[in-house]
Amino acid sequence: MMSDRIYNVLFLCTGNSARSVLAEALLNKAGIGRFRAFSAGSHPRGAVHPMALEVLDGLGLETEGLRSKSWDEFAVDGAPEIDFIFTVCDNAAGETCPVWPGKPITAHWGIEDPAAIEGPGQRQAFLDALMYMRNRISLFLALPIASIDRMTLGVKLREIGRSEGATGVIA
Repeated sequence: MMSDRIYNVLFLCTGNSARSVLAEALLNKAGIGRFRAFSAGSHPRGAVHPMALEVLDGLGLETEGLRSKSWDEFAVDGAPEIDFIFTVCDNAAGETCPVWPGKPITAHWGIEDPAAIEGPGQRQAFLDALMYMRNRISLFLALPIASIDRMTLGVKLREIGRSEGATGVIA
């Protein structure tokens, strides 16, 4: 039996300008009615990378309201209670995170930073990152979240993080 509950998901990266923003937009579209996605960074750049917005817009994904913000916004009273946290860059995975209310399930879904690519290959790097993230989100959406135990769910989420395109694997 499917739960009517909407799960909150937070994608974390250091700069919150590319990968985590792509993931936020993808999950908000694919998981509508089941999931609400957010993104944040430990050291946000203050602006979403223009190529991230261009790629999302080109695929018809919502870009309005996307912004680069600190993860501190999600660790204060009144912030949405987060059910799942996915780090999408290796730097953020290794940092000391704030204490999250509600004890969310966490996993590392590292993907190469497309913003690190300059020049003519940049657009393709963003498209590749988007594809890897879309694949992970599809696997996530297929999980029977309401009917499996927390430990098994954690294992499955970490397995998803080791799928095609994975960077450094965190246990």
